[in-house]
Amino acid sequence: MKKHLNAVAIGALMGLAFVGGHTLTFQGWAQDKVPDKAATSSDATDTYKQLDLFGEVFERVRAEYVEQVSDKQLIESAINGMLTSLDPHSNFLNSDEFQDMQSQTRGSFGGLGIEVTMENGVVKVVSPIDDTPAAKAGVQAGDLIIAIDGKPIVNMSLNEAVDKMRGPVGSNIVITVRRGDTEPFDLTLARATIPVESVRWRTEGDIGYIRITSFTERTEDGLKRGIADIKKKLGDKLQGYVLDLRNDPGGLLDQAIAVSDAFIDKGEIVSTRSRKADQAQRYNATPGDLADGLPLVVLINGGSASASEIVAGALQDHHRAVLMGTQSFGKGSVQTIIPLPGHGAMRLTTARYYTPSGRSIQQLGITPDIEVQQARIEEIAQMRGYREADLKGALNNDNKETVPGQGGADQTAPTTPPAGGGAQTDKPATPGEDKAASPPSDGAADANKPADVDYQLSRALDLLRGLALFQKGQAG
Repeated sequence: MKKHLNAVAIGALMGLAFVGGHTLTFQGWAQDKVPDKAATSSDATDTYKQLDLFGEVFERVRAEYVEQVSDKQLIESAINGMLTSLDPHSNFLNSDEFQDMQSQTRGSFGGLGIEVTMENGVVKVVSPIDDTPAAKAGVQAGDLIIAIDGKPIVNMSLNEAVDKMRGPVGSNIVITVRRGDTEPFDLTLARATIPVESVRWRTEGDIGYIRITSFTERTEDGLKRGIADIKKKLGDKLQGYVLDLRNDPGGLLDQAIAVSDAFIDKGEIVSTRSRKADQAQRYNATPGDLADGLPLVVLINGGSASASEIVAGALQDHHRAVLMGTQSFGKGSVQTIIPLPGHGAMRLTTARYYTPSGRSIQQLGITPDIEVQQARIEEIAQMRGYREADLKGALNNDNKETVPGQGGADQTAPTTPPAGGGAQTDKPATPGEDKAASPPSDGAADANKPADVDYQLSRALDLLRGLALFQKGQAG
């Protein structure tokens, strides 16, 4: 019986290898160098010994574990353990999880609205998705979720934790969050349908604001619709664009390439390099710039990862945009979804990606051209100071214009500036705080709705207007 189980285990694992790596296997045999038969035979013998060990453990668990466990559960857990031991982004997806993953990139799903990863045995929030229960409850990038409904997450896999956070729309869930050095606290959230509407837009005066929350199958179309709508509203008044990639956890590689291509006329956008040198790929831009050469500022922060880093890196290397904000997340690897008919799929890290200049951002991230920490802005009450008009015997204004503070329409109290030349009104944010903009729920519906106070966005708008004036000056 044990030999039979070992054979089954060997067959299952070998079958998985051929499904996932068929092309790699044949490319390996096609090399000029003939494999050493003795070495190959020795490696194969060692491999079969290891698989025999797997079969032995499988049989012991199956026969002696305190509770009965199905063979399917044991095999799936073994496969998932093999994949998750490789890196934080490789894993096995059973049929239900594969379907959920597809729904995220195509339509909608039920849950809390957070992109997460696993770190030191707990779930770490990469970024909350705008206008979802998590974002409305104040969940922030970098938060650690240490328990779900009172049960610690330690020893759970990422898939298990995500599965527990999903559920019927309207049902409640309590997550325990640890943020920085503060004491853990509970948040009660009601699960909701999480729409995958990845592009939103509005106008900020004479500037177009475009927010990409993730890269799904509809991102390119959403970007084109947003730019077209902004052009229609502003016409010749349009001064430039802000592309907001803050807290964008990434998504589909082809959509990141399409978004970069929308602003770049020519040249490389990104390259990927896998284990085999001859499988490197380069993706190049096609002619055309949807922004018509107008100035572009890209906002990034610690929640900007993967596909959003591809876009930021490409625009930075081509000097097409000014990057503003804080250091990005640093995920420079590409995952391939490999369907396993009848069993779901496997998500496998197959390559690293590089910016046009050859930079690998794995673990390093993208450094903004101008670092701007998020901050709160508040008005500071000041005592009324003296001005020229208050001095005894001061000359009158010969144009007979109203003196500020002495009647007429302007009654603003003057102030005495410090020796440095101006009052400081920007209060630094609480350490660890790095909020993204809060755009309207639908880009077209509230295009002219003013944004909440957002320090990073305000600085981006100021910079864009300056760039637009400089550009006009050069043209003149």
